[in-house]
Amino acid sequence: MKRRRVVRVPASSANLGPGYDVLAAALSLHLELEVEETGEFFVHSDVPGIPTDRTNLCVRAFERLHPADGVTFQIRSEIPLAAGLGSSAAAIVAGLAAADHMFELDAPLFDLAAEIEGHPDNVAAALLGGFVICPGPGEPPVRFDPPAGLEGALAIPGHEVVTAEARAALPPEVPIGDAVHNVGHAALLVLGLAEDDFSLIGRGLRDLVHQPRRRALYPASMDLVDRAEELGAVGATISGAGPTVLFWCHWQQTGNLVERLKAEAPDMGVRRVTFAPGGVDVRDL
Repeated sequence: MKRRRVVRVPASSANLGPGYDVLAAALSLHLELEVEETGEFFVHSDVPGIPTDRTNLCVRAFERLHPADGVTFQIRSEIPLAAGLGSSAAAIVAGLAAADHMFELDAPLFDLAAEIEGHPDNVAAALLGGFVICPGPGEPPVRFDPPAGLEGALAIPGHEVVTAEARAALPPEVPIGDAVHNVGHAALLVLGLAEDDFSLIGRGLRDLVHQPRRRALYPASMDLVDRAEELGAVGATISGAGPTVLFWCHWQQTGNLVERLKAEAPDMGVRRVTFAPGGVDVRDL
């Protein structure tokens, strides 16, 4: 009997302000990968510009666990590429989960995904859903549920930011004051999320380590971050390497915030999102 699986993986937003390479959250945009043993290797995608051969990231991840000979891949995705929303992490997790489930391998998916991606935060959120804390190398991520009532809005610029360029904008060392600030505010953010305290969440989103140093890569995005409270959010962060801005708000604020963003940033794509509690999901068809 031919094996067939459908894998659904959420987008993710990493860093969440002060939690550089440590904090991330799953978002309600998804990549869907369908894999089937058809006897023919073939890749089809509705995502413009991605490879349709063995260099495709879903296929590369799949082949870390099992050869893709005779397997057909169908890829559908709502996640924009190179926008800081975890498109590569979703593809990696989808490929690994598909092979793992299809061939009953019980592989260490987080370790493999983090190795392929190069950093752990996005892949942890894609795998586990909700909010994740990645303490450091060799330590498993910790997941917790999104608080009730918390929603988000995305402002997605039309240009891309390459993750390698964003990382190159950061110095190898930062002033101790900036580091202390971010440790303190990351703690405030996690406490606010755990206690459903929107005041603490808003205070905890403030970053001094990576966003200010990358401002030249996305000045319009940083202007929106600076104006987040004026626009009706409790705060905003650059999503991952950028340039997408993630606005944090109570669900009762989201509609008005989205309308304000459409008026204030007409050249950006604006989307309402939820913080997704579920991670990767695999179905046997």
